[in-house]
Amino acid sequence: MKKKDKQTSAALFSTNYEKIFKESIENPESFWSKVGSLLSWSKPWRKVLDNSNEPFTKWYVGGEINACYNAVDRHVEAGNGSKVALIYDSPLTGVVKNITYSELLEKVSKLAGLLARYGVERGDRVLIYMPLIPETVIAMLAVVRLGAVHSVVFGGFAAAELCTRIDHAEPKIIIAASCGIEPNKFVSYMGELNHAVDMCVHEPQKCIIYQRKGIFCADLDPERDIDWEEAVKNVESVPCVPVESNDPLYILYTSGTTGEPKGVQRPTGGHIATLMFTMKVLYGLGPNDVWWATSDFGWVVGHSYMCYGPLLYGITSIIYEGKPTTTPNPSSYYRIISEYKVNSVFTVPTVLRILKEADPEASYGAEYDTSSLKKIWIAGEHMDMSSKLWAEKIFNVPVLNHWWQTETGSAISGVCASLTNPCTNKGLSAGLPFMGYNVQVLLKDGSLADANELGRIVVKLPLPPGAMSTLYKANDRFYKNYFTKYSGFYDTMDAGYINENGLIYITARADDIINVAGHRLSTLAIEDIVLSHPDVSSACVVSVPDKIKSEIPLCLFVMREDASLNEYVIAKEVITMVRDHMGPVASFRLAAAVRGLPTTRSGKICRRSISDLARSKLKKIPGTVLDPTVYKEIEEVLRKLGFCT
Repeated sequence: MKKKDKQTSAALFSTNYEKIFKESIENPESFWSKVGSLLSWSKPWRKVLDNSNEPFTKWYVGGEINACYNAVDRHVEAGNGSKVALIYDSPLTGVVKNITYSELLEKVSKLAGLLARYGVERGDRVLIYMPLIPETVIAMLAVVRLGAVHSVVFGGFAAAELCTRIDHAEPKIIIAASCGIEPNKFVSYMGELNHAVDMCVHEPQKCIIYQRKGIFCADLDPERDIDWEEAVKNVESVPCVPVESNDPLYILYTSGTTGEPKGVQRPTGGHIATLMFTMKVLYGLGPNDVWWATSDFGWVVGHSYMCYGPLLYGITSIIYEGKPTTTPNPSSYYRIISEYKVNSVFTVPTVLRILKEADPEASYGAEYDTSSLKKIWIAGEHMDMSSKLWAEKIFNVPVLNHWWQTETGSAISGVCASLTNPCTNKGLSAGLPFMGYNVQVLLKDGSLADANELGRIVVKLPLPPGAMSTLYKANDRFYKNYFTKYSGFYDTMDAGYINENGLIYITARADDIINVAGHRLSTLAIEDIVLSHPDVSSACVVSVPDKIKSEIPLCLFVMREDASLNEYVIAKEVITMVRDHMGPVASFRLAAAVRGLPTTRSGKICRRSISDLARSKLKKIPGTVLDPTVYKEIEEVLRKLGFCT
């Protein structure tokens, strides 16, 4: 592969946010050409932007590139092979392991050779079903090394969800681990895989299995299954296969409302160029910084900022196979930051809430030096002010909210850490629009909202490089879902407003706005008030039907273990608090305690499922929910309140 030395962003771009953002909107071809030059291309692009078939926009047209080469090979060739690429820390297994860029290259090249032996070629799909271990990154990179397309399935999904994705993606090969591990049990990935394949219409040619020796080794089918570690001993490494910039890098299935698989298809060149750019400009990372994103490889953050982003930038990142407070206790996060001199953490607000609830005085962190930490980045769900202020006090760093979606693959907004910004990220703002995102707020009639006026958040087309190119096997659905409601705009389906300084505030998903007798209220705004009660550890507010006002808000909350009040007094107090803050217009009169809320592994609360349950419309429990048993108690509580009838 021909190499083109990456240039430093400092030599290419202004350090002034307003200047650089303006160029990205008014001169996109010039701007994104400079971003593209941060990577190594095997063939230069003919045209930066082709928007002749909007919204099926193409970037770096005709350019050929390989994501694995840019993430691994070029760093080794530049003499940085001895630098640590990945630090794997698993308190669940007692294993700590460093993998250098040279070691990563060898492992990836060997696995790619094995995939090639079984016929994987450019454009083929390979499904990956693995836990939070370095081999997941190795599998992803080995697939794209061959110009093939990976589809990583979250390890928390059971056989039915896995089957749906196998049948839709039709992978030539499946790569899986023998098991995953939780604090009190191991999860047989192989059992789920066997069950899924038995149910599938599509049959993979082979399954490559990574046996987690010392935990659980699965029985393999000699006709179908291949032992990863044994098989790679006898294969040759293979070189990178360049692909056209707009060829897919991966397919990532995300939640939809129709029950049909919704596979976000990500273009290669634009995506990796944007990720490379964000590591410096948005997150403000230096070449020797240590990065820790606390997500899962099955989600978009795992793709963008656990696998590709830090490796493209050539830094060290952490893979932590554990929990915030139970592996073994709330000291885990402090230990990781201290031990590995972590400079930036990217997490979800729920992690901070869990740490605050379990150890409000941070006594478990007292013995650890976390002074290396410069920033905590949050995204993915609503952040309450009390948890934000707590984290800023405990870690002595800013907690920076930013906003993005699976569909975009990186930030739509945030305050760029390496730029001079016109204002600071105040309160619960999601920051300023990121480069290429012409963000606007529209009212129901399509007119532009005033400053601080709540409406639907949209992005004027074209979308910048790296956003999804389409939905896999569903071009019509892609167009209908995102681009028909507001002509010329991408519909984010989020609600919010932009203030007089240009800061963006996300108040809810559009379907989390409750229309109470004509008054539009944000469920997250109500949650923020409830979470300020000292005896409440977590809460969710959902819409429930009402004969008079069509719909009204209902709150389910979880009490702190050391709560000083009983659940009935707390319920009365939070109702009073909401009415005092928002007035009687909120029609807020329903609040009840539950022992647990349905959350995903990343900590997100599955609010829609509760709202559907209240309406007797919940057809099945989401496969991402960690503890499905919580629905039984929630249903009982809802029945007492007059719902689920």
